[in-house]
Amino acid sequence: MTTTTPTPEQPTSGSERSTAPAAVPFWRNVRVLAWTFQLVVLGLVIVVLAILFNNVRINSQNQGIPTGFDFLDQPTSFTIPANDLRDTQPVRDAIVEGTLNTLRVSVVGIILATVVGVLIGIGRLSGNWLVRNLARVYVEALRNIPLLGLVVFAYLAIVLTLPRVDDSIQAGNLLIINTRGASIPWPDGTNLLLVGLLALAAIAGWSVRRWRLGVSERTGEPSRVVAWVTPVVLLVLFWGAVLAGVGITSPMIDGPRVTGGMTLQPEYFALLMALVTYTASHIAEIVRGSIQAVPRGQGEAAKAMALTGVQQMRHVVLPQAFRIAIPPIANQYLNLMKNSSLGFVISYFELTKVVSTTIGNRSPAIPAYLVLILIYLVLSLIISLIMNTANRRLELPSR
Repeated sequence: MTTTTPTPEQPTSGSERSTAPAAVPFWRNVRVLAWTFQLVVLGLVIVVLAILFNNVRINSQNQGIPTGFDFLDQPTSFTIPANDLRDTQPVRDAIVEGTLNTLRVSVVGIILATVVGVLIGIGRLSGNWLVRNLARVYVEALRNIPLLGLVVFAYLAIVLTLPRVDDSIQAGNLLIINTRGASIPWPDGTNLLLVGLLALAAIAGWSVRRWRLGVSERTGEPSRVVAWVTPVVLLVLFWGAVLAGVGITSPMIDGPRVTGGMTLQPEYFALLMALVTYTASHIAEIVRGSIQAVPRGQGEAAKAMALTGVQQMRHVVLPQAFRIAIPPIANQYLNLMKNSSLGFVISYFELTKVVSTTIGNRSPAIPAYLVLILIYLVLSLIISLIMNTANRRLELPSR
């Protein structure tokens, strides 16, 4: 028998040897081209901004217009109604007060517009013919009216028709309405102390809510968050006010003026009413569309579990609808905050009115409006951050 010995493999020829792919030239590399395009666009934007800035600087110098921010240290030379600001204080203090006035009308307006908008949106889908059509008329009427006209109408219809102080509309010591505004009871403590009490109550309410949700998850019992959180928050506010020595002052008519409590300016009330009613009409349509976007089977399943209509809406439909509604509602919040600048037409001293008044008192326009833009930008970014955080908390986890 002959045996064969294994032969070593023959070396492959150059034509048979595998070659590595050649490197792609940088002018054909997709990533290089993408980064180059972005850098070119960024460079063009910087060049355009530099040209505009230089043009503004040269023209301002030729006309003797200052471009610095020294005007912030100059006296305001004006006062703000229902405010302790003196005309000798610097402009920066007036801008701070204007920003606070913008926040007062924006925060309250966002809360009220949300409540009214959700109720009207649910009413648009009501089985009751009268409720459904009243909600429809509200939405179709207010959504198609210019907000500026609504602000002016609310001011003229409310402020000019209010009675004088001698003939004030009164509800005991709880409410006094006259040409100088609406006066309501108010704590007499400092603003910082009141904010601290509210923060403490919010922490207590959040802790109780988390505890009740944990109990419900472990035992399967109803959490009853509202029934537990509400008395805890009220008790914390009450005992906190007692321990801190915070009292409640009620409004009283003292001759030609009203003393005690807190007085809401007529301009504030008119602007707030216009912003709330207008924004609520848009939020109502968002809520209606979001509810209709929830699969019909969800409501049928809730009905099969013998849930009432209110329970179906609260526990099944609305939680899913809000996942859809939050992004467009966030846009309405931003619009409400920016639309508060229309208060200047009725002499409500929000941020835009304060800046315009300082410019009328010889402050440079470009730096003043730059401060205005930056403040609005910061406020908008804060609202966007809050709403984006809420959106991330509500979205369903994806695999």
